[in-house]
Amino acid sequence: MKLTLAIFGAFLMTSVVSGAEPVSEPFGKTKDGQAVELYTLKNSTGLVAKVMTRGATLVQLHVPDKDGKAADVILGFDDVTGYESEDNQYFGCTTGRVCNRIAKGKFTLEGTEYTLAINNEPNHLHGGLDKSLDKLVWKASPYSNEKGQGVKFTVTSPDGDEGYPGTLEITVSYYVPNDTNSISISYTAITDKATPVNLTNHAYFNLAGEGSETVLNHSLRLNADNYTVSDDTMIPTGEIAPVEGTDLDFRERTVIGKRIESIGKTAAIGYDHNFVLNAREEGKTMTLAAIVVEKESGRRMLVMTTEPGIQFYSGNFLKGQKGKGGKTYAHRSALCLETQHYPDSVNHENFPTTILKPGEKYESKTTYTFEIEKPEPAKN
Repeated sequence: MKLTLAIFGAFLMTSVVSGAEPVSEPFGKTKDGQAVELYTLKNSTGLVAKVMTRGATLVQLHVPDKDGKAADVILGFDDVTGYESEDNQYFGCTTGRVCNRIAKGKFTLEGTEYTLAINNEPNHLHGGLDKSLDKLVWKASPYSNEKGQGVKFTVTSPDGDEGYPGTLEITVSYYVPNDTNSISISYTAITDKATPVNLTNHAYFNLAGEGSETVLNHSLRLNADNYTVSDDTMIPTGEIAPVEGTDLDFRERTVIGKRIESIGKTAAIGYDHNFVLNAREEGKTMTLAAIVVEKESGRRMLVMTTEPGIQFYSGNFLKGQKGKGGKTYAHRSALCLETQHYPDSVNHENFPTTILKPGEKYESKTTYTFEIEKPEPAKN
């Protein structure tokens, strides 16, 4: 009888996950009175993701450990009020119109110079101030099919928002397949005027669970032989240099804390660098960008992307703020792996272009897959 009930329960869970649209719930109101909704995506193998309409933001991401116990592995807050506070450091949001930095907030496009907000002195960062994509309330359209669940977020950024040219129509879609512990984030955009576009997600990960003391015990491998050299304001010089022989060499799996004290003495104050991903395999649409492992939980995260670069940030400015459930987010207690075009690409002709023109379509996709690290075989 117990076996029959267990089989029925497993069947019911699978059928509910694959056949039902994601459920929504209120997540509070913004300071200007806009209602914010939170959507739950889940599958039959233990992954639960929650995404909200403000900033098309990933709020929670629960994945099982080696013992089958789930934990939330990203930083965030319990309602929208936290995301509108000074304690929010772009947790889990969609970042843009242009993620990362633009030198001195200026670029010239088709003979016109554009000036953007300086919000990371002396540069422009993550799309600007009041109307950057992380602060907008997006329209949500939940969906499901026989293979999984998703939510499609859409927003229109008018011509001139934050100083950027062109009316930009943007879609960000989160998707959780039913049979794999993974979440995909797909981006599209169209414009009526040439404009730079570079979108990413800014989730902060700790595979031991959010609120854990450190991320320096995680191991990281980056599929990158090179990186973009930056000046003391974190703006690329234009040089692309090999990681070999530097503290940025993560071609082999390396404990993050191993060399961080040395690199912490540089202008980056830790890891905050753009890595040039190696060319994707022939016939493949995505590149393996990164692998992160947390030994105690056994969780391993694989990052696949269509983007040419990835920013590895070691949580250098986390300051002990209180997050979900009152947990403390200590200095370097989480990492970001932001798939992207290179920083300040709009001002470097030798970098892959970020310019989107009328009649073109911006497309990008990144997938985070969670597995259990297999224990090493015993030595004789």
